[in-house]
Amino acid sequence: MPPVSQVPPAHPPRTPSPAVRRRALHGIPEVACPQDLSIEAARFLSQALFGRLVELDEGTPEYAYVRNTLVELNLSLVKFAARRFRHRSEPAEDILQVGTIGLIKAINRFDPARGVDFSSFALPTITGEMKRFFRDTTWAVQVPRRLQELRLRLAGTRDRLGQELGRAPTTAELARCPRMTEAEVAEGERAANAYSARSLDLGEEDSGATGVARTLGAEDPSFDVIESLDSLKPLIAALTDRERAILSLRFGQELTQAEIGARVGLSQMHVSRVLAQIMERLRAGLLNDGPTA
Repeated sequence: MPPVSQVPPAHPPRTPSPAVRRRALHGIPEVACPQDLSIEAARFLSQALFGRLVELDEGTPEYAYVRNTLVELNLSLVKFAARRFRHRSEPAEDILQVGTIGLIKAINRFDPARGVDFSSFALPTITGEMKRFFRDTTWAVQVPRRLQELRLRLAGTRDRLGQELGRAPTTAELARCPRMTEAEVAEGERAANAYSARSLDLGEEDSGATGVARTLGAEDPSFDVIESLDSLKPLIAALTDRERAILSLRFGQELTQAEIGARVGLSQMHVSRVLAQIMERLRAGLLNDGPTA
């Protein structure tokens, strides 16, 4: 992955001509500021644009315009994913830019025919791109920028050859790639050793954990749950008493919709509609950048 400063912008510098936009949209309404749309409106328009993207030839100005519009419509997903990393030392702009790259990758890979919600499909890709950025920019030992970039180039080449060969490539095979010599491969592998610090313990138990490793803390997945709950608190507080009761019965006591209906005096279908509305409001609130979220 190239340094963030070298990553090309997500959008072209010039706006396509009106004729290109008309051909690209093919009857779909054009929106001047896609990022100003509500979550529901952006979701509805994205579905239409994904259907149009399938019909266009990749590499054409029309394809690029539709894809860039999809990026603008779904930038709230990048901002949502970036919130969990807000305490990192890396600049927020770099994290958002890397997340946008993940969003573009998700758009390129998304298949609307599968019937999967795009936000559910895109968020793991966006978050994964951010984590990869942290992994590639965090070094246990400070090394020159040239060696950092060499390690990244070597890692990318190794991944690509590994997929082509179906096994780990040899040093000689890596060196046959353009702009890579055996000396550079060896130097890049030495630089990779500085990326993660190894334990100073000489012995290891059967579990594979050294003495130092046993004293170090691991990332607790519960922190993600706590962050999500903290974000949900004001949204749940804005619900009505009946909506909170239904939510508690469904996810707290794990009752069925029919059992909930018997408790609150509603039909099973009515409970199903209420739950769907609640979940949509909570989802929109989490993705929204407004003061409530």
